[in-house]
Amino acid sequence: MIIVDKALAQRAAQGNPIRVAIAGAGYSGRRIAYQIMTAVPGMRVVAIANRTIAGARSAYADAGVAEVLTVDSPSAVDDAIRSGRFCVAEDPGLLCAAEGVDLVIECTGTVEAGARTVLKAIEHRKHVVVMNVELDATVGPILKAKADANGVVYSNSDGDEPGVAMNMIRFVRSIGLKPVVAGNLKGLYDRYRNPDTQREFAERVRQKPTTMTHFADGTKLSMELNVLANATGFKVGKRGMYGPALAHVNEAAAFFRERLIGTGMVDFTVGAAPANGAFVVGHTEDPVRMDYLKYLKMGDGPLYVFYTPFHLPHLEIPLTAARAALFGDATVAPAGPPSCDSVAVAKRDLKEGETLDGIGGFTAYALLENYETSRAQRLLPMGLAEGCRLRRAIAKDTAITYDDVDLPKGRLCDALRREQDARFA
Repeated sequence: MIIVDKALAQRAAQGNPIRVAIAGAGYSGRRIAYQIMTAVPGMRVVAIANRTIAGARSAYADAGVAEVLTVDSPSAVDDAIRSGRFCVAEDPGLLCAAEGVDLVIECTGTVEAGARTVLKAIEHRKHVVVMNVELDATVGPILKAKADANGVVYSNSDGDEPGVAMNMIRFVRSIGLKPVVAGNLKGLYDRYRNPDTQREFAERVRQKPTTMTHFADGTKLSMELNVLANATGFKVGKRGMYGPALAHVNEAAAFFRERLIGTGMVDFTVGAAPANGAFVVGHTEDPVRMDYLKYLKMGDGPLYVFYTPFHLPHLEIPLTAARAALFGDATVAPAGPPSCDSVAVAKRDLKEGETLDGIGGFTAYALLENYETSRAQRLLPMGLAEGCRLRRAIAKDTAITYDDVDLPKGRLCDALRREQDARFA
């Protein structure tokens, strides 16, 4: 942050801001636009795409911009940028193809539409920041490979738990410790929550019931830690992780001491104070370092717990954009082959012929599994579950396989997943 803020200030002084386009003007997109436009010198939201123009215009209005142009071609986007005006479009592909855009933030939370936007941005050599763990967990490694081939950055975001944890992992390594466990501090975890149980709360916080459902039923948790696992090579100790209920996150050192695996692992705690943010368990048996850590009240070791008691995704994502555009640095991105997989599990007894309603719905939740096991058992990724028709009945809490379903035809996300599986076989 200390380097990034100076670099952004320099860009502002030069009158040469990073030109950002945002795909999606829902809850996240609106707040990201507001943050950049009101608090980030040296960065400018030059265009917003949304499935409804009114939503994109409203996002600008919230940020204090009353006059915007509606555009229907990449050249019109470039004309608006050159004239210093802001623009909106229904098709995010127009923004991705515009020469005047430096970086695209994808924050729709959808897998299929998000994949199309990210792929288009990469093809046009735009840096991409995804605030979309659903997409990243499902096909992030192949998208990262394509970004690398085109010389651009693909990254998930600062502020969301994978980014918070990855920043701590880099810090822990920098002080001479080996990260061995990393994950989320979770307040609520109930696999059987659904849009009906979450509706009242969703209305209170002005969110969609499906969004609040996948926060509560563990699907987003699994996908966030999937993103972190793919960035680190960490695995899970068992399907679904351990998820211990602890009084304080500092107790994680004792809990995981006998459960460590050689690759490192992702996991989570439930109800552990401070109940928000992310944690990393670092290891060292160096006697000098251990003596110093004990003196500084970090415990007796050899495991030490580091944590950040907050995460502020909409406020911090501009830092990710700046790191990518100015330094070519990804906050958190796949390091190579997939390490884990977020697999679909029946939320209730499902009947033959039913259609899965996907993330945050009534029919399935996600559990995190090691990628090799998922491949060997042909488990269905949760990110591909929506629209799949069941060939047979599935009992509650049973993992759903590719052999159990008929996939919708013609989806880009399925093609990308096949390409990913083949590339990293």
